[in-house]
Amino acid sequence: MTNNDEICVPADVFDAVCAKADAAAQAQRGLAQADTEAKNELLTAIADALDARADEIAGANALDMVESKEAGMDAGKLDRLLFDVPRIAAAANGVRHVATLPDPVGEIVRGYRLPNGLRLQQTRVPLGVIGMIYEARPNVTVDVASLCLKSGNAAILRGGHAAERTNAATLAIIRDVLADHGFDRALVDTVDEYGRDGATAMMEARGHIDVLVPRGGAGLIQAVVRNSKVPVIETGAGNVHIYVDASGDLNKAIPIILNAKTQRVGVCNAAEKLIIHRDVAAQYLPAIAQALIAADVALHADESAYDIIANAGIDCVSEGENLLAATAQDWDTEYLALEMGVKVVDSLDEAIAHINEHSTGHTESIIAEDYSAIEEFTKRVDSAVVMVNASTRFTDGGVFGFGAELGISTQKMHARGPMGLREMTTTKWIGYGTGQVRR
Repeated sequence: MTNNDEICVPADVFDAVCAKADAAAQAQRGLAQADTEAKNELLTAIADALDARADEIAGANALDMVESKEAGMDAGKLDRLLFDVPRIAAAANGVRHVATLPDPVGEIVRGYRLPNGLRLQQTRVPLGVIGMIYEARPNVTVDVASLCLKSGNAAILRGGHAAERTNAATLAIIRDVLADHGFDRALVDTVDEYGRDGATAMMEARGHIDVLVPRGGAGLIQAVVRNSKVPVIETGAGNVHIYVDASGDLNKAIPIILNAKTQRVGVCNAAEKLIIHRDVAAQYLPAIAQALIAADVALHADESAYDIIANAGIDCVSEGENLLAATAQDWDTEYLALEMGVKVVDSLDEAIAHINEHSTGHTESIIAEDYSAIEEFTKRVDSAVVMVNASTRFTDGGVFGFGAELGISTQKMHARGPMGLREMTTTKWIGYGTGQVRR
């Protein structure tokens, strides 16, 4: 039984969540014996089932969408919550792609022989039971399940109230396929029925869950990082920057900035801040601002940027509405909306210092033609991903060729950036001897 003095959830919920995790661990031991072919066949069957029963998932999602709209959910979160037939088809194709990827389990990372003849090998093995806490992101249910199964892990999920019907429908299909292929349903399970207590119990379940991954807004992520007793892989909120250098090409800058900011505003790789070198600010900012404002982006500008934009004669500028004076808080805000902070800097050094102070360590981009500026930026900016003359929207496991992603890690442990199959493994050392003893 649990010790109520040590946990902040009801003992029965904690025990139930631990029981699910223990069942998942037992099931994972069976999955670990499966060969790559069997895992790939399982994933292909899951993808086919998702396509065949897409209307069930989309119907459940429609109910979640209606309820969330009535509750006042903002546009960015509603966009993440949407899981209609085209998005389900895209998720199914992601599962198929995962099936084609090399299996990391059993891969030899390094190996060598000691002088006494003992042969050592460091080999990739599954992490075990991976707990995932996320919100209003039903595609994550599919991504996590497929990546965990291919990498030999079990998954315990807490998907949040907003997507509860969608996640339940999706998991029912995945678990049916598991059973049909001779695998234990416990390999992919949920604690959604326990609400927030279920999530808290996952954080307390050290020794039952091997690693916990939060994915969502800054509040959710930091709550898990601060309170979890289970080891956490921190995925990042995205206070993402684009820096336009003095050598930057305006013809590249405008489409890159527009794409990074407006293609999907509610995702963590959307750009939130624009930093521009003073040498080109007066020339470039009016055109960049006009393009952003025409796309309904409100600009939070520092004093220099504000003056340039306000005096540029842009017809669509409305001070106090789509042009606002930036506050100190703006530089640390992940808007997840059609808003963007704008700052003018005197040097590359100042840009890098500002980014390293205010970034969440997710993704930054430089628009520049000067090779030395590019090299300086890529070496000194301390983020998981740095783009050069490209949109920040490319930071994505699917785009990187991982098929899907567990999340985008902003920590500096074994996983950093988009997390695919290899990031879902750890290693063990195996020593092959012929009778050696240490003297």
